[in-house]
Amino acid sequence: MDPRIIIVGIEIDGRIHQYEDLSISASGAKFANPNQNECTVKITNLKKSTRNYLITETSPFNKNKTPKRLYLYVGRQSTGTRLLYVGDITSAVPSQPPDITLTLKAKTAQSQKGIVLSQSNGEQAQLSAIAKQAAEKMGMKLNFQATDKNIANYSFSGAALKQTERLHAVGDVDVFVDDDQLIVKDAGVPLSGSVRVLDKDSGMIGIPEITEKGVKVKFLLDQQTTLGSELRITSEMNPAANGSYTISKLNYEIATHDVPFYFIAEATRNG
Repeated sequence: MDPRIIIVGIEIDGRIHQYEDLSISASGAKFANPNQNECTVKITNLKKSTRNYLITETSPFNKNKTPKRLYLYVGRQSTGTRLLYVGDITSAVPSQPPDITLTLKAKTAQSQKGIVLSQSNGEQAQLSAIAKQAAEKMGMKLNFQATDKNIANYSFSGAALKQTERLHAVGDVDVFVDDDQLIVKDAGVPLSGSVRVLDKDSGMIGIPEITEKGVKVKFLLDQQTTLGSELRITSEMNPAANGSYTISKLNYEIATHDVPFYFIAEATRNG
């Protein structure tokens, strides 16, 4: 057996506290659109002092309003771990004894939601320059993989996260936040650098399902699949699903001591 690794990091006041070798499960969804990525993590049998510290620090009544950030690292002993999710903790709730489970919920860039920004880029500006400035104002790294173009009289004023919708509208591009990145790419085109080849021998679980826009498919968690990247499917049972797709939604379900350790991707057909 190749043991699973799940590490939960929680950043409070610039210090990251890591939790592993516990009973941990996590589930969530990532969206290649303006929706915020979500994550729910359950940790069982933390020390009481640790549990109370996390509950208190992440409480909405805490006077310290700096974002409390959740990092989720996942992998196997043979491959090492990958950073699967980064987001701001929105709640921490304990269950009843005896086996007390702490449920943490997080949303990507939640701390940006209440921040109001204004940005103006003059008569003419390149989309990449506008996106770079937007990413900096949102405290994110920019991953720009779109065809650059000139945008006339770009201006934006409003909640920081709403800027993704504005960029999408003026640039005719896909714009979304994934963890700590603002991603801008050509509409309907997969991100370069990562292709997940899927068949019955490479981690596909069950039969891919044809949807209105493309395909829905379940497969074992891996090190390279990301939101917006390419899936290449070969299915003997449903050959209509064969082909190349771009991931538009990526659900994940993982656990240290239970069955789940997989992605469920919804993807749009390429070409």
